[in-house]
Amino acid sequence: MKTDFSAKPVHVQRDERIKTHFLICFLALLHYRLLEKQLGEKYTCSEILEKLREINFVDLQQQGFIPTYTRDKLTDDLHDVCGFRTDYQFISKSKMKEIQKLSNGR
Repeated sequence: MKTDFSAKPVHVQRDERIKTHFLICFLALLHYRLLEKQLGEKYTCSEILEKLREINFVDLQQQGFIPTYTRDKLTDDLHDVCGFRTDYQFISKSKMKEIQKLSNGR
């Protein structure tokens, strides 16, 4: 079965590091599954991951950011679920810091 998740060899030997690594992997998968459920299971794993990889910005030296991705139904749904929007023509540095705080607090 093909999967969108890749694994690299993990060189952890101490018991606490193995448990920590497992916990991080488990939480990442849980977070992704919760996002998938919040999106109403309308999108496949591949579609969500591809869209998240596409979302990018150009940094205008100390002025702000311009999104470089194309807005579509999936990006709109992601914005609704996450509670913030990044698809404006221009995002100031202070607004981007607000968005980062929101996304880190979830």
